[in-house]
Amino acid sequence: MFSDFAFKIFNQSIDKYHVLDNVYQSFENPYPKDEIAHLLYRKNWIDTVQWHYEDIIRDPNIDPVDALDLKRKIDASNQDRTDLVEYIDSYFLNKYHTVQIKDNATINTESPAWAVDRLSILALKVYHMQEEATRADATEDHRQKCKAKLDVLLEQKKDLSTAIDQLLADIEAGNKYMKVYKQMKMYNDDELNPVLRAN
Repeated sequence: MFSDFAFKIFNQSIDKYHVLDNVYQSFENPYPKDEIAHLLYRKNWIDTVQWHYEDIIRDPNIDPVDALDLKRKIDASNQDRTDLVEYIDSYFLNKYHTVQIKDNATINTESPAWAVDRLSILALKVYHMQEEATRADATEDHRQKCKAKLDVLLEQKKDLSTAIDQLLADIEAGNKYMKVYKQMKMYNDDELNPVLRAN
């Protein structure tokens, strides 16, 4: 199933990041550029680095100059994340471009890649909640609460994985069809953001 395949790659990326656990470490993709695994690994790496950016910027003692620099990095990361989602959707569009869409076919509320995006974030939630559920210096009460949250996340992972695989099966069978709307983020555009336009 595609969801299992993707989740394993996400965990591979997360594990690799945490060897050094440093947002400034270099990135190397172990998969060839022409494989979907390459996009999935890159996608999760972006998510993983951003997860830790978000931790750092919440430090109440962070230097304001450092915080502004980090905010810029988070903005750039969000753009990269959106770009990768579009690349992944392009993969699915190409894979299913010859499918004969049935007359009664329906459209999904989100594209396959945006569902995969949620699975990538969920992999990070599972990893870090597992850490908290087994953290030696935490109280037993904390560990038990995190274990209960981890159980919910694992159930969510099962449900989301099932939904992704069913969506892909429906698209392949012509029961659903894909439409992809390219990003229309306005705040990064010199012509659409009035503050950038004025400078």
